[in-house]
Amino acid sequence: MGPTRRRDLAVTAVVVAVLGYVAVSLLYRWFPPITAWTGVSLLAVAVVEAAWAFHVRARIGDGKIGDGPGRLHPLAVARAVMIAKASAWVGAVAVGFWASVLAYVWPRRGELKVAGEDAPGVVVAVLSALALVFAALWLEHCCKSPDDPSEDADGVSGRLPGTG
Repeated sequence: MGPTRRRDLAVTAVVVAVLGYVAVSLLYRWFPPITAWTGVSLLAVAVVEAAWAFHVRARIGDGKIGDGPGRLHPLAVARAVMIAKASAWVGAVAVGFWASVLAYVWPRRGELKVAGEDAPGVVVAVLSALALVFAALWLEHCCKSPDDPSEDADGVSGRLPGTG
């Protein structure tokens, strides 16, 4: 299992945004009101993941990974990686969806009263979803062992196979 590729997340967000825009265009009139609180749950998860990332990074840096008191169990780190990967994908889908809503609402905020009322909440949701993606990628990065070979932004090792 390799690091989550940013390119794959970006493609997912764009595909969801395009499909979402079509859906929003057809279904927006039945949407409930979108408030600033709508996307805050994504931001809360992002904050928790970022805090956990700093904790894991500090433990790895101090060499306090292992089984025993005061140490971070390796399975906890592995679970954090899985949570980070899942959160990055959920965040990418949420970014795409909320970007599609923003693309629909923003140009109409002057002519449709409801679009003007929804716009600030949609902006908060987009930013919260972006924060979740960044926090998830940061957590995944912080879970790497100090012995891992360096990898570029696409998750491809700079070494040739078999050159260890």
